[in-house]
Amino acid sequence: MELVDTHAHLEGFNEITGVMERAKAAGVIGIVAVSADLQTSERALSLQRENMDYVRALIGIHPQETGKDQTAALRFVENHLDECIGIGEIGLDYWTKIDQDVQRRVFTSLLKIAATRGLPISVHSRGSWDDCYQLLQECEVRSAVFHWYSGGSETLKRILDSGYLVSATPASEYSKAHRQAIKDVPLDSLMLETDCPVRYHGRESEPADVAKTLTYVSALKGISPEVVASETTENALRFFRFRG
Repeated sequence: MELVDTHAHLEGFNEITGVMERAKAAGVIGIVAVSADLQTSERALSLQRENMDYVRALIGIHPQETGKDQTAALRFVENHLDECIGIGEIGLDYWTKIDQDVQRRVFTSLLKIAATRGLPISVHSRGSWDDCYQLLQECEVRSAVFHWYSGGSETLKRILDSGYLVSATPASEYSKAHRQAIKDVPLDSLMLETDCPVRYHGRESEPADVAKTLTYVSALKGISPEVVASETTENALRFFRFRG
């Protein structure tokens, strides 16, 4: 089975060669490297250049980084739109202490950039699911994936009705809210990810663990791993434009 890890913080690994070798051995045919600030955006693009057949880069500013001056990071995003495949990880996080107005200003600026260029985005929406959705609509963003969604069913319905996607993580094994969301998302609107190197059960994850996400999603939905892998991988290849 072929898989794509659609959300990986690859800058979090010191020894990237082994990480990629283990991913390939697990059936992972592509990795989407997301970013959080200027340095990680530079790193994601560097990894893409070094591994054009395997890594695709998203550049952006994580909401937890918006409390710092991000002028240089915003300029970097604007100047490197031709190199990346999208913008992310961006969004809002209402479970942090960073001023929500500051978060919304940065998020809106990035959404407008994405909308102008027709680029897909990866959305962080912890505790802010409805506000993230509303801003996407206001900025006329057409292509977005809600990473690790754990919000309510009403907002999820609006997300899906607008043509946006949702991605499942290994937390679909145990997170009640995330599990319910993944149950409700049809396969044609679903992708798989790890959010590595986030720790699950005390162990640092890596892209190879997207195979675990596949197992959990298959069990949740009562659909064979082969079918889940085929459809979610096709969604990822199309959404992130791996093919040309």
